Amino acid sequence: MTGRIGWYVHHHGRGHLTRMRAIAPHLDAHVVCFSSLPAPDDLPANVSWVGLARDDQPAPALPGDDPTAGGLLHWAPLRHAGHRSRLAVIAAAVATGDVDAFVVDVSAEVTLFLRLLGVPVIVVTQPGDRIDEPHRLAFAAARRVIAPWPVELYAPRHLTSLGDRVAFVGGISRFAGRARPARPRGGEVVLLGGGGGADVSADDIAAAESASGRPWRVLGAGSGSWTADPWEALSTASVVVSWCGQNAVADLAAAGAPAVVIPQERPFAEQHATASALGRSGLAVALTGWPEPARWPDLLGQASARGGEAWAAWRTEGAAQRAAAVISAELRTGEAR
Repeated sequence: MTGRIGWYVHHHGRGHLTRMRAIAPHLDAHVVCFSSLPAPDDLPANVSWVGLARDDQPAPALPGDDPTAGGLLHWAPLRHAGHRSRLAVIAAAVATGDVDAFVVDVSAEVTLFLRLLGVPVIVVTQPGDRIDEPHRLAFAAARRVIAPWPVELYAPRHLTSLGDRVAFVGGISRFAGRARPARPRGGEVVLLGGGGGADVSADDIAAAESASGRPWRVLGAGSGSWTADPWEALSTASVVVSWCGQNAVADLAAAGAPAVVIPQERPFAEQHATASALGRSGLAVALTGWPEPARWPDLLGQASARGGEAWAAWRTEGAAQRAAAVISAELRTGEAR
């Protein structure tokens, strides 16, 4: 293997970790992950893990201690041992010379910190209204920005204005290229809830199932029935009802699933931006919030007419490899010097 890549994995939800695990096998380099998440048991062979202290537990409590530094940053709490520790661990790794480039998914503060340390940074961004000062600084500091969706369907001005420093690689799915089950789609509705929290209750879901006249299977969404591999469910459901996280949408695309997508509240209206793109393109039935029960029969009927090969427009095939190529180019640039 050539080189060592640092990789900051944000701890919110499961999506940032899942994305790293999809890309890392395509890198001819050792990847050292830094995260507050517990180390997973089944990392790719070329990946190791460094645990970081949390910088939000315990929460900063002193009045007047503005963790945003007047809007310059998103989160840098004063007098917080966890915050100091996590940055010190990253700095120590860089000081040994063991890291040739760093992927940050996602943190404006870690991006800026690494750039101040003189490390080339590749930022993985998310959809949404990321035009505030911390994001502007992070995008300016990054050598490259990876946007995991197709520019043809969603091209925010704050990214396209960066020119060829941004790579719109398509939706990154761990299931890209995986064979679908031979049997046809059945009558079951699958609700695919992410790991980052939801605004929908168990009563809401039960009412939807009753009104729809179809059996529902709930994965995640606080149901306690999370599954690490929902491929078969996505590939055989009559319709998948899903939140709009980037990994969930990419997985829907890989499975060619007829889908109803419902954005959950996230910073910078991330999921609402994705839902709007899917609705405009006709790839899925896109809502703005959980509907009244009586609407479900019609919504599921509309969704049943979508999906299939139309999802190719989300460009999941080869997306992880394209992201890996962007990262690897920074390693080669460093070697050339």
